[in-house]
Formats: sequence, C-alpha cells, structure tokens
Amino acid sequence: MSTRLSSGGRLIDRSAARDFTFNGKRFTGYAGDTLASALLANGQTLMGRSFKYHRPRGVVASGAEEPNALMGIGKGSRFEPNQRATTTELFDGLEAESQNHWPSLEFDVGAVNNSLSKFFPAGFYYKTFMFPRPAWKHLFEPIVRHSAGLGKAPKDRDADRYEHFYAFVDVMIVGGGIAGLQAALTAGASGARVLLVEQTAHWGGRAPVDGVEIDGLLADEWIKNALQALEGMENVRVRSRTMASGVYDHGYVLAYERLTDHAPEMDGPRHRLWRIRAKQVITATGALERPLSFAGNDIPGVMLASAVRDYVVNWGVSPGDRTVVVTNNDDAYRTALALHQAGLAVPAIVDARATVTGDLPQAARDAGIRVLTGTGIASVKGKKAVTGVTLCAQAGEGAVTEEIACEAVAMSGGWSPVVHLWSHCGGKLTWDAAQACFRPDHDRAPTSHDGKPFVTAAGAADGVFGSADAMASGSAAAVSVAELLGLSATASAPSANDPHETPLEPVWIMPQGAGPAKRMKMWLDYQNDVKVSDVRLAAQEGYESVEHTKRYTTLGMATDQGKLSNINGLATLAAALNDEIPNVGTTTFRPPYTPISMGAIAGEARGEVFQPLRRTPMHAWHEEQGAYMEPVGHWRRPYCYPRAGETHEQAVHREVLATRNSLGLLDASTLGKIIVKGPDAGRFMDMLYTNMMSTLKPGKCRYGLMCNENGFLMDDGVVARIDEDTFLVHTTSGGAEHTHAHMEDWLQCEWWDWKVHTVNVTEQYAQVAVVGPNARKLLEKLGTDMDLSAEALPFMGFATGKIGGFSTRVFRISFSGELSFEIAVPASQGRAFWDKLHEAGAEWDATAYGTEALHIMRAEKGFIMIGDETDGTVIPQDLGLGWAISKKKEDYLGKRAQERSHMTDPTRWKLVGLETLDGSVIPDGSYAVAAGTNANGQGNTQGRITSTYHSPTLGRGIAMGLVLNGPDRMGEVIEFNKVDGTLVPAKIVNPVFFDPEGEKQNV
Repeated sequence: MSTRLSSGGRLIDRSAARDFTFNGKRFTGYAGDTLASALLANGQTLMGRSFKYHRPRGVVASGAEEPNALMGIGKGSRFEPNQRATTTELFDGLEAESQNHWPSLEFDVGAVNNSLSKFFPAGFYYKTFMFPRPAWKHLFEPIVRHSAGLGKAPKDRDADRYEHFYAFVDVMIVGGGIAGLQAALTAGASGARVLLVEQTAHWGGRAPVDGVEIDGLLADEWIKNALQALEGMENVRVRSRTMASGVYDHGYVLAYERLTDHAPEMDGPRHRLWRIRAKQVITATGALERPLSFAGNDIPGVMLASAVRDYVVNWGVSPGDRTVVVTNNDDAYRTALALHQAGLAVPAIVDARATVTGDLPQAARDAGIRVLTGTGIASVKGKKAVTGVTLCAQAGEGAVTEEIACEAVAMSGGWSPVVHLWSHCGGKLTWDAAQACFRPDHDRAPTSHDGKPFVTAAGAADGVFGSADAMASGSAAAVSVAELLGLSATASAPSANDPHETPLEPVWIMPQGAGPAKRMKMWLDYQNDVKVSDVRLAAQEGYESVEHTKRYTTLGMATDQGKLSNINGLATLAAALNDEIPNVGTTTFRPPYTPISMGAIAGEARGEVFQPLRRTPMHAWHEEQGAYMEPVGHWRRPYCYPRAGETHEQAVHREVLATRNSLGLLDASTLGKIIVKGPDAGRFMDMLYTNMMSTLKPGKCRYGLMCNENGFLMDDGVVARIDEDTFLVHTTSGGAEHTHAHMEDWLQCEWWDWKVHTVNVTEQYAQVAVVGPNARKLLEKLGTDMDLSAEALPFMGFATGKIGGFSTRVFRISFSGELSFEIAVPASQGRAFWDKLHEAGAEWDATAYGTEALHIMRAEKGFIMIGDETDGTVIPQDLGLGWAISKKKEDYLGKRAQERSHMTDPTRWKLVGLETLDGSVIPDGSYAVAAGTNANGQGNTQGRITSTYHSPTLGRGIAMGLVLNGPDRMGEVIEFNKVDGTLVPAKIVNPVFFDPEGEKQNV
C-alpha cells in the first residue's frame, strides 16, 4: 500500500527511483528519501520491537533522536547493526532488517513479556535475580545473556575504509540551521578561520519545512544564497553529513563525517573522524520536540508533530488519511496546517491549554480545522497501528468524552534545546519556566585555562525559538567570539515572518489526573520500555536522585540517550517527589552525541597497520643478519642473532660470553629519551622520582625510580643533567609514551603554573651500547676529541664530542655490569655509526647482542627489569631499593601511599637471588610452596619467580624472585613448583651473582 502523496516532497527526486529491501521484501523509494520515509511511503509503519516488552514500535521522529526504528543495514562485510532508519539515506540496493524479535517482526514470541509486564516493573532485575543464589548461574544468567543487547554483531571483516582528519580553526560552528548559517556569515566576514558542520545532508534546519520567509525570500532561497556566500569565502569551510560528537577542554572537538553511506558505490573512505582544535565553538544545534505521555503513546502511528510535518513536506509521505494533533503549544498547529494543505484530514487539534489565541491556532480555525481546548488524549486505540483515539478533559482523571477514528497521532509537548555539546565540557544549565526547558546558563559557560569562555550557544540551542530572533542570536554569538579572538565583526538581523504564538503550557501527562489506579501504560523511554509508573515507583522506593532513578529504571539509557525522554522523565520524577524540575536536576550528557562507528574510531589502524611498527635506524641491518625479532612495546628488537646451525639458546650464550670476554654492541635506540626543560625542571624531577634529582650536577647521571600516585613502581632509568634547566630522562623501551603522558598529566592538571616543558625525543636519536673489556679501545681507535679515560669520564658521567667524525653524546652507564659506553647520535646517522663500530671492532670480534643476552647479563648483576620484577603491585622497598628513596625530600609522587599500612607490612615479599641445587633453571612464573592450605583448599605460597635464566657466565641456572622475609633467609633452601607438579629446591642468595663489587663497570 503506497502512502506517497501525489505532489510535494521538497527533498526527493521522483525521477530517480531507488529499490531496496526490508526484511527480505522489495520496496521502491526515491533519491532523497531516508529509509524511514521510504518505508512509511510503502505503508510499512511497524519497524521494530521494544527492548524489554517487545511491543510493536513504529517511527516516532525524523532525525537522530529516533528511538524505535533501528535497523541492521547491509550484508556480510558491510553489515552494520542499530542504524537509525531516520538518518539512513536511501540508496539503490539497500538491504535492511528489523531487530529484537523472533521469529518475525509481525509475530514475536518475546511479546509475551508485554502480557507479563506487571512482573517486570522498574528495577525487577535487582530483586528477581538475587535468590536463590545458585539459580543465577544455571537459570537467570543464560536467559539474561540471550536477551541482552540490541541487534547482532557483524561477523565478517569490514570491507570499507576509514580515515582521520585534523583541522585547526578559529571558530567552529555546529549546526547548519538558519542560526548557524547566520553565525557563519558573520564570523566569516570578520576574517576568522571558520568551520561549519551540519549532521544532516541538508541545510537550514526546520525553516524550509515551516514555511519561513527571510528578508522577503523563501527559506530555501535564502539558505542557497547563504551557502554560496560562505563557499566564496576562502577562510570558511562547510561540511554536511558531519556530526559534532563531543566538545572537550581547550577547544578540542570530535566530529564524525559520513562520506559514502548514502552512495556506497563511491570509491572513498566510508567515514571520517575529524579531530579539531577550535579557539571558539558556537553550538547552534537547534532543539528537539518532546513527546507527550498518554495511554498508548507508543503505538505505531503516534509520532512527533514535527516529524509528521517533515514526512509530509520533505518527502511527500502521508502518515494516514486522518491525523489527530495533540499539543500544549502553538508549533504543532503548523503540522495541522501542513496536513490540511496536502489534502489530508485533521479531525481535531487536541490542545491541553484552556485558551489559545495565537496566529497559528487562528489560521487552523480559518482553515476549518476543529480545535478542542482544555482537552487531552485518554488513550490511543490499536495494537500494531493506530485506529483511533479517545478524548477526555485535561484537568480530569480520564473520563472519555469522545472517540475519534484516525490512522495517526501527531503529538507535541514543547521543545528542548540541544544542550549536549554545551554540557560536555562543563557548561551549566538553567531552567526556563516560561518555555519549560533547560537552556545554557551563559554566566556558567565552559571556560578555558585562562578563565575565558570558549563555547557559545545560539538560536534554538540557546532557547531562542523564533526565526528572526534565532538568526539575531547566531549573529550576536559570532560577534562575541570574534571579539574574544581580537577580531571585528558586525551583527546583522535578517527579518522573518514569525507569527505571534500563545505561550506554551507545561503539560507532561494526559490527563492531568491520571494516576496509578488507572493502570495506564504511558511511555517515557520508548526503546527501553520505561513507563510513567516506573519513575513513580522509583521515587516511591527512595530513588530520589535523578541519576539513581535513571539507573534503576534505565530511563534515558537507550541508544538515543534520552533525547526524547529526558525532560518528561524529570518532570514525572519531580511531580512524584512534589518538587520542582530544576531542583531535581538533570542527568549527565556525555559524548558522543549520537553513536559513531568503530571503524571511524580506528581510522586506518587495522590489519597490518593496526599498530604501526616502530623500527630503529639499524633495523634493516638486524634483518640482514637474520636476527630473531621480538615485540617490545611498539618496537621490534632483536632477541638474538643465530648463526648457521645455532639454536636460539646457543646464540644467546655466545653473545653473552663474547660481550663479557671482549666486545659487544647493542642497538639501544629504543630506550626512551625525554627532555625536561625549564626553570622549574629540578623541582619537577624531584616530584617525579623517589630520589633527589635537583642536586645532580651538569655532566653527571643518576639512576632513578619513578612511582605512580599509588606508590607502585612504574618506571626506572638513568637521568642525565644537560645544564641547569635541562634534564634528559631515559626510560624503559616500552615506557616512553606512558612516562611522557604521566609527566604531561601532572603538568597540565596539577602543576600547570610550573615553568617546565617536556618533549619525547626517543626517535630523534639512535643509541648504541659499546660494552665489554675492549669497549674503550674501540672508541679510541675510531678517533675522538674527548678524554674517555676512567678519570676524565667516570662511571655515571657523560660528555659530548666527536667519535669517528660523528657528533655524539656519550654516557658511562651500564646495564650489563661491564665497562660500557652508551652513545647517542642523530637518528639519521645511526646506521652509519653502527656500521663503523662493527668495521673497526672486527679486531676484537665485535658481536651484536640481542635482548635476551641483555636480560641475562642484567640478571647476573641483580639489576631489576620493569615488567619482570614489577607487576603494578611492587614498591621500591620490595626490591631492596630503599637506597634510591631520598630521606631529605618532603614529598614525591607515591610517598604518602607508601606509608599506608599494607605498604609497610613486614610480610611483603622481598627481592632475592635464587640458585637451584642442581644448577637447573627454575621455570618462569613458578611459586614457592609453603606449609598448609588457604580457605579455598589451595596450597599456600611464600614467593614467586620474577626472572629466570641459564647463565653462561656462571654455568648454572640463576633466578630472581620475591620471597617472604627473603633478605633475612640467606642460605635457606625453599621449593618451587613446576607445571608437572614436581618441586625444584633452590637456595636463597644475594641477587647480585656476578662482580658484586662492580669493579668491571668502573674500569
């Protein structure tokens, strides 16, 4: 059955048919249709089932606020669930399927929940699934897991492409209605760099639908001229199909652009995620019409009045031959007039207000439309479609006064400004009693670090609903942000044919006296099946906070995030608490404004580039030598360099012995390198590290420990002081980004007034460790202008100069216990320097060694490894590193946390060395067994292995581990478990197995 009107439809092209399927049935629409308008035009009003009760649901809105018409779109690799039919633009070959039903949309077994609804009130799951406790696992959990979720997850690999885009602008304007367009024209004329985004494919908002005339022109004509003017400005960019997802601190905005959803045959990315830095943001996001709560207000065919108007005017679709309009404001009369002009019957306009005198009601009366004042809807008739309504006195308790046959109901409960983006970054709201809505409080606008506002609301988003006033608001907003930017702009105020309107009356429920005794199902949240009675029950059971009520009832937790239900729910809760709406407050608006695809979030990070690999300047050399590579964070590092016929173990042992006995070379470029610079750098370093760094002399190095605010060890490394204001922080290979982010977090959020800057220069330098008894000989052979003797450059010192013609920074630090020089050169010279070291070092059989040899040598020396000896629960004191904790400093990050009782507990496990009695290697991760069992019948433990290796230097297995009272039990033998259940006896020894006096590293 076609309900397409014979004329009209300003957005569709009747010469361009589009074939599509819905639940396997073929339909036809037109270019410019949305999936929702095309389905309605084909008589398909039933589009889905509600989540909880599986009630029949049809489309209720025409935009992103739609809660009901969620579809699975596409097939196979292009299938995407939970797509709104109202925002999905029709294209040829589109395949859609409804969700949340079985076996079919028309006959859904889950609808039995509707008949049992009295057993599923608000919060029933908190009460039902508690007892008996064993029933949860065997009965309740399988049912809940099977019922949970909307739609179905895609199974095939996504075939589309996605990308990220970065933009820097002076002014970002969100919303392409007439207020946003006017703001863009004004801001653009000031010379500011402007980005204007609109989430739909069309500009102008509601003005063209509502028949607005601007400066004597039809809205469509004025909008066309405005866009031409904006596109002619080199400093202005406009993007349609682009939704501003969230506004964050410091003018950071995320936007989501749908590039090919409407035309998948186009060759290009499907979605684009914009990362925008804007000095000022103007939110001209419009307003959303609210539904009214009356019995049966969820039956397919009950729609927002503005949506009915959209389908008639924009897409030439009839909601039904007869539409009853129900309202508490004048705007809905526009819908009645639009229906009348389209040749459709409006049996009555049901107005809850006792008196209406505005221009629009008078126009409706002049058109012969019956207007019933002081009247409400008692109930809507029908099950899967509207068949009629019963009326009652709004001031009464629901006694039926009349019944009217109809196929659609257009409802309007007033308008709510879209304040989500304003609220995302801390903007506060104020209650506008005259218009019964929350709007932005300009005295409490979002501010940047300097205290200046950086978000301004305009138009309907600011509670300014008239066309002329909205455009004046947009222009004024642009002038104000231009002044904040130091630019000059002139406000203009186009005229518009705004009719005089009678004030809205805040009506939330019909009839006014409808109470629990009526057992009437009046719906607030359509998707989650939250009724007026559910909110009343929550208040009755003590959930007086709006946030508690939200979670108890799931009000506003659906995929539309309460866009339609929020204000009505607040009003219902306020009435139940006998309080005012502003006192009840609002729930928290969080990004994203509407869902964005996971593909857009990931961008190009998928497949082989899911996590881009980082390579040192010497990476190609390692591959040429047949190195076995292992992942270390984002890096790939050589584990070992096996030669022909060698196992990995043999290669590692060879590398260790070659380094200990002669000369080893290590590519240490992955070592994190962070510059900390500024007058307060020393003060900052003292707070970051457990030991004192501000006393470090230029030209010297110091080993340091870094803890998080909870006191746990997070990183270690050598710090070098370059000059009075500059430190070079070395971190673990996998910890550079995390450590740098840790620094920036504290600088930006807590110590923002400290004069310190940090920069991660890890990839700007290649670094080579030249290690072994012949290390100094090799560097002197290459030729240097530095004195590298032990007297001139002692252990834990550094110098800058030339080696072999290369500009270098040389650090006398060692992670092997051998004589060692770590040499940094510019990354561009890394490979050349590495090659020259190998060429000159051939005299001493220079041997490249990998990470496993590195680990063995550091374990032989008892040096800890972040991630091995630490696991996020270890503090420096556990590792015998109390010497690295300053007793002079008043504070450092983690100091107070380390004073808590469980941190000073004498039973904390401590680091020791371990040697098996037979020289074997203890399995990694083994636990030391203790006598007795715990409450669960499991054997007690008294320690665990953190690092374990076969030492080629010592010719036996060595290990490090955390053991109960370990340092006090030297020489004692304890047993460790193996995977096969057997035990390995090991003696507790000093963790420094090799050269305990450190003589070799100091030569």
